[in-house]
Amino acid sequence: MKVAVIGANGKEGSLIVKEALDRGLDVTSIVRDEKKSPTDKYLVRDVYSLTAEDVNDFDVLVDALGFFGPMVKEYVPATKHLIEILKDTKTRLLVVGGAGSLYVNPAHDKQLYEQEDFPEAVKPLSEEMGKSLDVLRDSSINWTFISPAAKFDAQGKRTGKYVLAGEELTFDSEGNCEISYADFAIAMVDEIISAKHQKQRISVRW
Repeated sequence: MKVAVIGANGKEGSLIVKEALDRGLDVTSIVRDEKKSPTDKYLVRDVYSLTAEDVNDFDVLVDALGFFGPMVKEYVPATKHLIEILKDTKTRLLVVGGAGSLYVNPAHDKQLYEQEDFPEAVKPLSEEMGKSLDVLRDSSINWTFISPAAKFDAQGKRTGKYVLAGEELTFDSEGNCEISYADFAIAMVDEIISAKHQKQRISVRW
């Protein structure tokens, strides 16, 4: 299986690359600087310079982009560009999503970032990632959006385990909602291989 990862040198992207390589997948990094590619195979592109020809031969394209600060407004335009170049291909798009857009009730009419105690500093990021999910829902491409737990721990251990959930925020028996970057990468590669949740948003936690 041929996989390309945008943002392959980022904190999550690099772990997804490693997990995919360890499982024998053919991985190409899409990076803005060839010196920062974690793989021998790479394309030097930013997201907006990617073309349909660049991605047509891949089975899966992973979007592990991270936009922060004023750049959070790039989530929707970047997603729209990926949809445009993928719309006439068989390439699946898998997105490293956020937890803020997960629903907090069965009616699915209130999202986590709308809660009064949600941190103001990350609310714009969560809103924009949620909007990019809405754009994917309205598209014709084959996509999967994977949201991490509310606490997404870059330094957390790789346990090799995770709980698969859906659109709602879920908790373990002790009321925790956490996942490490390393275990999220496992979930991402599992979905790359299994393709069980096409055109769906799923979530993962410990």
